[in-house]
Amino acid sequence: MDILVVGAGEIGRWIADTVSADESPVDATVSFADRDPDVAADAAAERDAEAVPADGDTAHDAVCLAVPMSAVPAAAEAYAPRAERAICDVSGEMTDAVAAMREHAPDRERASYHPLFAPPRVPGNVAAVADEGGPVVEGITAAIEAGGNEVFETTPAEHDEAMETVQAGAHAAVLAWRVAGDDVREEFHTPVSAALDEVADTVTEGSPAVYAEIQRAFDGADDVAAAAREIADADPGAFGDLYERARGDREERERHE
Repeated sequence: MDILVVGAGEIGRWIADTVSADESPVDATVSFADRDPDVAADAAAERDAEAVPADGDTAHDAVCLAVPMSAVPAAAEAYAPRAERAICDVSGEMTDAVAAMREHAPDRERASYHPLFAPPRVPGNVAAVADEGGPVVEGITAAIEAGGNEVFETTPAEHDEAMETVQAGAHAAVLAWRVAGDDVREEFHTPVSAALDEVADTVTEGSPAVYAEIQRAFDGADDVAAAAREIADADPGAFGDLYERARGDREERERHE
């Protein structure tokens, strides 16, 4: 299987390494295309891969879009003609991505994958929508699973709604806590604040552009801000109600685990 990975950043390199790994059940060769040719060349040089022009006309069994979420619709239009059998994306947003691939590659296999982790923390859970299945999509899914990842099926709507909570809302809450807080001596940290501090370190070790894309793509931050204001303004009775609501949400999740 010949796969063109469009976007030679961290996620693009992850999917390239995943499909071409020794444990992968597919015999995959990888090419990279990137708007920055030097980035594509660097990715190719670090592995047994080839860099091809982003505006070229090379044809491949599959094209995998590893570009920012906002760029997927345009990339699907530009690269669908170079996909002979399948097209997929690993961008992290699914509604617009699946719609764009369906529009521009109606006669090819199509799938959207979202690794719910940064590549340095592999393996992990990977959300997947097989919009039009077939042997190529099945092979890519199998390769992701062979890397130790847990691939689970979802729908574009379910995925994007979940991202409002687990990405946009969570990131906003953590970043707001870090921005609003003061530096304190290590001895003052409680188990709660120490855990938050560690999570904030994790969030801020990445690229701000990636987190800005998440806030652009998904609602959730406004709900967190409104909840924080409600907590700040609550009298003891109202605070108790909010606390019990949060406790109930936790217990409901535990019952489903």
